[in-house]
Amino acid sequence: SSRNDAPAEKVPAKIAARLRIEHRGPGKTVTLIEGLPRNRRFLEDVTRALKKSCGSGGRAGEEAIELQGDQRERVREILAAKGWRVKG
Repeated sequence: SSRNDAPAEKVPAKIAARLRIEHRGPGKTVTLIEGLPRNRRFLEDVTRALKKSCGSGGRAGEEAIELQGDQRERVREILAAKGWRVKG
């Protein structure tokens, strides 16, 4: 069933994000930012900012953001600067 008809989750004041990397095929690594609110506009805005800051491609999923490459260090700095709690 499609989740597109679900109401957008309110973005909490305190966000706790989880970072991890996945290896997808030879030489392909993606950084996943999980535990985010299910709010399309919010996810797309954060994805756009992270892609620009990291100089990498990526996309906003339903409840996670994927960035190409291992971007954990940079993402941790950016999200901490926003006042988010970052694990992983």
